[in-house]
Amino acid sequence: MSSRPPDDAEWLEADGLGGFASGTVSGIRTRRYHALLLTATTPPTGRVVLVNGCEEWVTIAGRRAALSSERYAPDVVHPDGLRRIADFAPEPWPLWTYHLDDGTCIEREVVVRHGTPLVLVAWRLVERSPRREPAAGSPVTLTVRPFLSGRDYHALHHENPSCDLRATIAGERVRWQPYAGVPAVVAVANGTYTHAPDWYRRFLYAEELARGLDAVEDLASPGEFSFDLARGDAVLLFTVEGAEAAADVGRQAFARACELRAVERRRRAAFRTRLERSADAYLVARGDGTTIVAGYPWFTDWGRDTFIALRGLCLATGRLDDARAILLAWAGAVTDGMLPNRFPDHGDVPELNAVDAALWFVVAADEYARARAAAGELVPDADEARLRAAIDAILAGHVAGTRYAIRVDGDGLLAAGEPGVQLTWMDAKVGEWVVTPRIGKPVEVQALWLNALHVGGRFSERWRELLLRGAASFRDRFWNDAAGGLYDVVDCDHRPGVVDAAFRPNQIFAVGGLPMALLEGERARRLVDNVGARLWTPLGLRSLAPGEPGYCGHYAGGVRERDAAYHQGTVWPWLLGAYVEAWVRVRGATPEAKRTARERFLLPLWRHLDVAGLGHVSEIADGDAPHTPRGCPFQAWSVGEALRLDRVVLV
Repeated sequence: MSSRPPDDAEWLEADGLGGFASGTVSGIRTRRYHALLLTATTPPTGRVVLVNGCEEWVTIAGRRAALSSERYAPDVVHPDGLRRIADFAPEPWPLWTYHLDDGTCIEREVVVRHGTPLVLVAWRLVERSPRREPAAGSPVTLTVRPFLSGRDYHALHHENPSCDLRATIAGERVRWQPYAGVPAVVAVANGTYTHAPDWYRRFLYAEELARGLDAVEDLASPGEFSFDLARGDAVLLFTVEGAEAAADVGRQAFARACELRAVERRRRAAFRTRLERSADAYLVARGDGTTIVAGYPWFTDWGRDTFIALRGLCLATGRLDDARAILLAWAGAVTDGMLPNRFPDHGDVPELNAVDAALWFVVAADEYARARAAAGELVPDADEARLRAAIDAILAGHVAGTRYAIRVDGDGLLAAGEPGVQLTWMDAKVGEWVVTPRIGKPVEVQALWLNALHVGGRFSERWRELLLRGAASFRDRFWNDAAGGLYDVVDCDHRPGVVDAAFRPNQIFAVGGLPMALLEGERARRLVDNVGARLWTPLGLRSLAPGEPGYCGHYAGGVRERDAAYHQGTVWPWLLGAYVEAWVRVRGATPEAKRTARERFLLPLWRHLDVAGLGHVSEIADGDAPHTPRGCPFQAWSVGEALRLDRVVLV
């Protein structure tokens, strides 16, 4: 029986530079981001869609059969290649099997070369028709018509007279450059290219439509490649002009394809598990260093996400050199005690609107040092000095006070926030409306702050007294006995004694998810039990408990509707890491508790790997059953926390 994933499940092939190829099992593009060649011009930013996809069909004895399908406005699917997909396998790379009406069987694969903007699309004839064998030597003609745009990956493309569809042909190499200033596309094929420019109009992207965004696009098609599958595999390589030497596409297409497959098969086989292979997609180049992409298809590298995800993607999997490179690169970005929340797609000015990014850095840097020690290695003195200096600068900056009213209060806790600015991970903002402002002393920020002081206190006496004072204040001020948990924010809007009692998952970080727990005993057990009863779902924790004012069980609609629901009940899989760690801790972290946790909490995540972003864990899901996956289908911190549970917490 076939184990083919759902037609709308999405696959991803990342190039390690911030570019990628992606699409759906059905082959129908449902997002503006789906493409065969999407490259990062300033890795990992400056992403441009160059080759959106292809229309493909096979002709046998004069009869034409489509392999591809597209959705056109208002809602028409054409041609009918979808119905010929008999199977789909995502590992070790996307592979489709087509059964034609006469019994002919064809396979198609897409492989992206790591470290190079190079995409291989290949087709092979597996079986000729057993019903009506054509005459010996008769062709099985595959025709492939690429679709080009040359646009920013967040934008859409429309027919216009400026689009240049001229081709430069030299042997197996064909070059197009639709727009000046956009990288030229180089295609290398072992077939025949026929130049026949045309426009395909009004492609409809269903996911964009559902998200309330513009969803109709026109694409240019410069010509057609034709291959005879009866004579051997068809090979079509796409790359970017200027990257050809690295891609080694000067060689014969078929030979280059064989080598690419072999290199990628060896590279991917080195990963121990499917999820670890998926984790590799998020580690990408930035300049001469390494960074972590927060998610595909629309995120780049974000500070908060980087340090949360790093613990699973790098530390749990033993990629300590990658962790070192990332942490040292960010260590140099500390300014007034803060670290950037994200780097924009365009421009050089980072955004610093995060009270927690620098604190997560401290936690990640400390765990990196302990992982080195566990591996029997010492952190080099120069590295240790740089990391300690960054940690000290972060702690000192917060004590002195920094942007957005971030400062240490007299109780030793960290106050933060100004109207109109979103500083915590619950950071949705629509226009000037901050959906969950959380101004004051948010609970998870205190847990991070006190953990950061604990780290700093191990090499500097100056932080220890502040840690003791802050920890005592936390236990005294945050406990909400009526709810059996913690307040989400105290001193709301910087008004002493005003509390926000909304039942949210942020309180779980007082017990799990961080090295030092702030609650123990009966209170810790009550908190974990109540979080489990009110917030847990098989895909993670709800961001707000059902029944609370403002709860929204479905993440859907336009931008405003979706952002309004983003942290008001929507499920976040990355929070499962902290919850499961807390669940195990309050049960004594016994082998039996860990075995039970694996069965109860990890098995649903493993099943999820075959549902939305194949091999990955989604960004979010609906708060109400059946908890439909939403948002970004490939999310770094969701994958990272799943790996941390599997490799660290539950061993």
